Amino acid sequence: MKFNIISVVPEAMESYLNSSIIGRAVGTKKIKVKILNPRDFTADKHRKADERPYGGGPGMVLKAEPILKAVQKLTGRTGKTKKIKTIIFSPGGKLFTNELAAKWAKTYDELVMISGRYEGIDARVKKILKAEEISVGPYVLTGGELPALIVLDTVARKLPGVLGSDESVEERRVASGEVYTRPEVLEYEKKKYRVPKVLLSGHHKNIDGWRGERKSL
Repeated sequence: MKFNIISVVPEAMESYLNSSIIGRAVGTKKIKVKILNPRDFTADKHRKADERPYGGGPGMVLKAEPILKAVQKLTGRTGKTKKIKTIIFSPGGKLFTNELAAKWAKTYDELVMISGRYEGIDARVKKILKAEEISVGPYVLTGGELPALIVLDTVARKLPGVLGSDESVEERRVASGEVYTRPEVLEYEKKKYRVPKVLLSGHHKNIDGWRGERKSL
C-alpha cells in the first residue's frame, strides 16, 4: 500500500517515518511513503503556498493550485485500476477509528492525505478532489502532519507483514491493558510489586480469561 502525504513542513514527519516499525516496513517495501511539498509546485520565486483569506480574518489559507498540482503528480501516473482514497484533516470531519483503518487497508491501494496549516485549505480542493474530511479527535492541532502519521501508522499495521507476525495485531487476539515482564517481584521504595499469579500459572485458558477481564475494564 502507498501512503501519500501533502505537507508544507515535510521535515516534521521524517524522523517518525524512518524509525522503528514504520521505518522497517518502508525498508522492506511492505509499504511506500511519498511526501510532496506544495511549495515545490508554485511559480513564484518565494515559493508561496498560502494567501490571505477572502472576506478578511486572521491568518493565512493554503492555496488550492499548489496542492492540486501535487496531488496530480502523485495520482496522474497511477493506472485506472488503482483504488485511491483522498482525505483532508479537519476538526469537524468524520472521526477516524480502528474500524475505518481496517476498512481502508482492505479497500484501497493508495491513501492521499492532505495536511492543512494556518487557517486551513482553500475549500475548492475538497470539492475538486472529492476528498473526505477526517478528524483524529475532538481537539485542534496546529497542522495535519500528526493526523497523517496517526492514520498511516494505524492503517499500515493492519497490512500483512508490517508487524512481522499476524499474532502481533492486538485486535486479532486476546490482549490486555496490563502487561508484565521480569523481574517477577519488583521492589520500589520498600514496597514489593508482584506479577499476577495467573500469568505465572501456564494455564492458557485462565490467562486468556484474565486478559479478557482486564481488557474490558
